[in-house]
Parts: sequence; structure tokens; C-alpha cells
Amino acid sequence: MLHEFEFPSFNERDQVQAWIYVPAAKPKGIVQIIHGFGEHSRRYLHMIVKFMDAGYIVAADDHVGHGKTAMQNNTWGDWGDKGFHTMMEDEHTLKTLVCEKYPDLPYFLFGHSMGSFIVRDYIAKYGDELAGAAMCGTCGIFRGAADAEKKLAEIVAAGHGKESDPQLAGDLMGWMCERCGDIAIGNEWICADPYVQRDHADDPFDAFTKPTSNQSLYYFTQMMNEISSIQWAEKVPTSLPIYNIGGDQDPVGEYGQGIYEVTNWLCSTGHKVTTKVYSGYRHEIHNYSDLKDEVEKGITDFMDGVLNG
Repeated sequence: MLHEFEFPSFNERDQVQAWIYVPAAKPKGIVQIIHGFGEHSRRYLHMIVKFMDAGYIVAADDHVGHGKTAMQNNTWGDWGDKGFHTMMEDEHTLKTLVCEKYPDLPYFLFGHSMGSFIVRDYIAKYGDELAGAAMCGTCGIFRGAADAEKKLAEIVAAGHGKESDPQLAGDLMGWMCERCGDIAIGNEWICADPYVQRDHADDPFDAFTKPTSNQSLYYFTQMMNEISSIQWAEKVPTSLPIYNIGGDQDPVGEYGQGIYEVTNWLCSTGHKVTTKVYSGYRHEIHNYSDLKDEVEKGITDFMDGVLNG
């Protein structure tokens, strides 16, 4: 069964486009997939099907400024004017709506890339509502984010928030192909498979190749800096099981260092974290044909372990 619906965004402007995928079997839990920067939730269809086959209801939406939400509201790359918690609050609204329809089931979050940042923002405020949280392709201290936040704050304060300066995004993320050899598209850092690269670049629902407003990029850097410290970890309930995964050739996670940085913040504040780093793989470990089944099984094993623990 598929529910397709929309709900008002925290930004008080957009209608967020959302989906609930329900297996044709008695569900044992719910997992909410939170997609990354510049993409959309249908890029996770393989994972969605695997989670359904494992007995989980799957919920997902397209963030403001992204995917079908951007198409419906004509707001590509514009997250609104309500601050960097907007996407996190939208994910909490989606969780509330899903639980109204399917109450009394254990609830998990899975977030990739920026989606993992949103998960980290979420669990610092609403972590006690969850059975567990999984993060994929996350970062520790993101290279250049603190300086970018200061520069973008000045630009937004000067009245240029709704403009889009591609140089700013380039300064923040343009270095991420540094280990990828010959560069043809500019997104080679996501995955070594050329088909995945081309599919990502040509996807009409993909916002990665569209301009992001200076204000939205400012929110992005604020989000990263908000979740990158021991002080963030101290806000997360210590009872919440966490699964932290990524590839050791992923620049977002500084080639493994950032993944362990997040785990160490959490472990030092008393949290239980399972960490798995896949050697030789870039950012989207769940989109490698030789690895995605293993990655998805790891996530379902984590959720099943929580339920059976």
C-alpha cells in the first residue's frame, strides 16, 4: 500500500510532499528515510523495498527546496525563512502524521548525508520518541564549514540571502573530488560507479545541479556546525541505540575520520553506538551494486536487534 500526501512545512510557506510505503504483511516497526542535500527520497526505492520486505513501514518526504516539494512549490534551492531547524521540524511533523495512521509501532530514523545531519539535529530534541537512529555518510567537523558560515552570515545580513552565488557552494564543497581522479561531472565523489554519477546528475527531481540560495546555504552550514561537538552529543538521550556507517573514501566524512569523530562524541557522553566503515567506498555506499544489499541488511539487522534486544 502507498499513501501519497502533503503537509505544511515549518517554514509556513511550502507544502511538503510525502509518502508512506506499507508492506502487505503485519508490520513490526516503522523507519523514516531522510534524504540528503540536492537529492530526493525516490532515490532510495531499492532500500525502501528491502525495508518493506523486512517487515517495516517506510515513510519519506522531499525536503523544502528539493525534489517534488520544490517542483510543487516552485522553490528550488530555497528552504524558506524559518532557519536551519526547518527540515528537522518537518521530519518530526511527518513522524507525527505517520504515527497517527499507524500508532504503537517502534519508530526508527535513517538519514544519509545531510539527512544524517537532520537525524542528529532531530535526536537532540526528539530522541526520546524513537526506538533507534541510523546515520550514513555523516561528517564530523566539516572542512571549511565554520568559515563558510561566517561569510554567509555577512552576505545574508547585507540583504543577498535570496540570491545564489555558485562560488560560495564551490568554496564549501568543490574540494570533494580531490581523490576521484579525472573529473567529468563534478559529482564523482558520491560513488565510483559512472552510471550512478550520471543517474544522479540527470535526475529531473534532483536539486544538486540547481542553484541553492545564499540563505539556504547559510542554514546548511549552521546545521553542520550545530551538530558537531560534544555539546550536541550531550543533548541526545543515552538510551537511544545509534548505528553509524559510511565509506572510508567519502570526503564528507573526511575518509573515515569524521565518522569516528561523531561516534567518539557519542561514546564519550555515554551513548551506545555501533559503527561500521566500509573500506574502498565513497559517499553513497547504499548505491554500489556490489554493496547495497549488505548495507541495507546491516540497517535492518540493527533495527531487528533493537526490537529483539
